Amino acid sequence: MAKRYFNNIYSKSHESDLGVNDKFWKDKVNSLMQLVDQNASSSSKNTLYTGTTGIAYMFYHLAISKEFKNNSSTYLNKAVKVLKIKESSFNQKKSNQFICGDAGVNAVNAAIFNQIGDTKMAEMYLKHFEKGVIICKPIDSLKSGEDELFVGRAGYLYGVLWLEKVFGKKIIPDQDVIDICSTIIESGRQYSKINKSMFPLMYSYHSKEYLGAAHGLCTILQVLISFPCFIKNEQKAMQDIKKCIDILISLQTSTGNFPTKIQELGSKQRPEYDELVHWCHGAPGVVYLLAKAYLVFKEPSYLECCLKCGDLVWTKGLLKKGPGLCHGIAGNGYVFLLLYRLTGDTKHLNRAEQFGKFIFTDECIQGSRRPDNAYSLYEGLAGTVCYLSDLTQPDKASFPFLDVF
Repeated sequence: MAKRYFNNIYSKSHESDLGVNDKFWKDKVNSLMQLVDQNASSSSKNTLYTGTTGIAYMFYHLAISKEFKNNSSTYLNKAVKVLKIKESSFNQKKSNQFICGDAGVNAVNAAIFNQIGDTKMAEMYLKHFEKGVIICKPIDSLKSGEDELFVGRAGYLYGVLWLEKVFGKKIIPDQDVIDICSTIIESGRQYSKINKSMFPLMYSYHSKEYLGAAHGLCTILQVLISFPCFIKNEQKAMQDIKKCIDILISLQTSTGNFPTKIQELGSKQRPEYDELVHWCHGAPGVVYLLAKAYLVFKEPSYLECCLKCGDLVWTKGLLKKGPGLCHGIAGNGYVFLLLYRLTGDTKHLNRAEQFGKFIFTDECIQGSRRPDNAYSLYEGLAGTVCYLSDLTQPDKASFPFLDVF
């Protein structure tokens, strides 16, 4: 028996016909949503990652989902109620932190109140969100390592991208985006030069040079190539980014995975039986960079690397850590929804549905660990609800805040 994952005994059929219809997913979503709703007040935090803001995002996600719009007002009311449970004052020092700080709180509040139609409240939270620019732009305003997704500049820029999609307008001026991207580039160059990295851009988080999505290089590179206003005029930066992507691809293992950090290269590489196949560390998070790079640079080799990631996740992605996004089955299932949108191949949709069904099997329920934050967005059932609801709208599905399209 594998240490980290359940053996995948499902069919490898390319057909998306499991006898599962949207009603099945809607029933599962509703039952899990009620569990999350009943336990929302148990969270002592208000962040997106493990707090009430993540749960509010779940309700918002349902409110705008095609199959759940009939109950939109109910979900939005629940979202506002959850947000009020842990209402906090604005913290300037955390105003740039998206997944684990106030930038995420302000962004989700703005989106929810905008959906309700309360323009005044939405604009107030947008103004709070915009204050993060002041923290992000100066290169010496953040500690070393704070360029990453959870608490750093990259995360703030993902918030900008998401809010632009929500509001259909610019959230901060292009020049501010360019300045923040340029700071991230310079920060990466400085660190790389001092530490003699093989990558022209490198970053560290708590003294570890991570490569994966949670704290590492791949989500930093992904967000940099997501802003046309930056990439169209920054040829040297684009050369460095492209070189980083190509070096990263060269590190893909024969099974399709990636080392979690630079410190695991060579003789220190994890043995295959102990490799991490999580969104936070490994191929299920790196695949979003590869997909975005394929869309930007049009190189077929990038798509090939994406497909290798998908095959690895199909084999080793039914994780025993639980059903969540960060290091769970739902997070890995999103890989297949990404590949389905990228290729149109129903094989990937079939795989996504198989992962969704497995969450409700006795084997999974009895053999999975209970997450520390069992109802949260990134570790628990709120993220599972988002994934299952996206199975009813696969043409629009995306891992929260990481839509590459």
